[in-house]
Amino acid sequence: MSRRGPRRGYRASQLEEFHADERWAVSYADMVTVLMCLFIVLFAMSSVDVAKFEKLKNSLATGFGVENVGKVDTAEGIVLPPELAEDEGEDLTDLELAIQEVDDLEAIKERITAALTKEGLEDTVRFTLDERGLTVRMVSSETFFNPDRAELTDAAQRVLDATAPELQTTTREVTVEGHTAKLPDDRYVLDWELSTARAVNVVRHLVEQGGVESTRMEASGYGESRPLNEGRTEADLRLNRRVDIVVLSDQPESVRSLIPEVVGQRP
Repeated sequence: MSRRGPRRGYRASQLEEFHADERWAVSYADMVTVLMCLFIVLFAMSSVDVAKFEKLKNSLATGFGVENVGKVDTAEGIVLPPELAEDEGEDLTDLELAIQEVDDLEAIKERITAALTKEGLEDTVRFTLDERGLTVRMVSSETFFNPDRAELTDAAQRVLDATAPELQTTTREVTVEGHTAKLPDDRYVLDWELSTARAVNVVRHLVEQGGVESTRMEASGYGESRPLNEGRTEADLRLNRRVDIVVLSDQPESVRSLIPEVVGQRP
């Protein structure tokens, strides 16, 4: 029997080894492979939107001060051209804002007047416009309340029913203020209670019957402490006995202080 010769093969000593200074090549090859895969995926997913690219280019150009292409819409993160950018009032002066406020309040006044005129009640209230806002003044309490009583008369309910729809359309806060006349006898506490009760009943009617949001309403009673005049004639007393419905201005004080000036310049 012949003996087989030794099996041919490679011994460990015959394998080519990496030199110690060349091991970086393995990591480098792995990194290149990963980058190649990344760019292949990005290329496969990409689809160029020219419009979005232009918006991005304009935004970057404006942000870095290269060119001024319009206002930036911060909500969308894009640049709007001047003709499409809305003026949000940030560039308006206090006087211009006061003029706008007067226009808005006068529009409310005109709508309330039209509603009252339709019901034949245009002579039952008076209007004033000042730094507080628009006041609908229910003058002469005898028209709207029985003597020394807080319950609304039929005339008062009709006035409030005509006024309420216009108070619904605004988001402004509304305060109702009751006032009485100053009389020789000392009954200040009773007048304070009566003026407050009347204001509360007006608010209740506007909320419960007129549908005005209760969260925007408040009632106050001032008794005889805030008369419109100091006269003692019956006409003076009627003027002081009143309930004021005040549609409050929502502008800052710097703007509200200019409202009387704007009103005084109008015919």
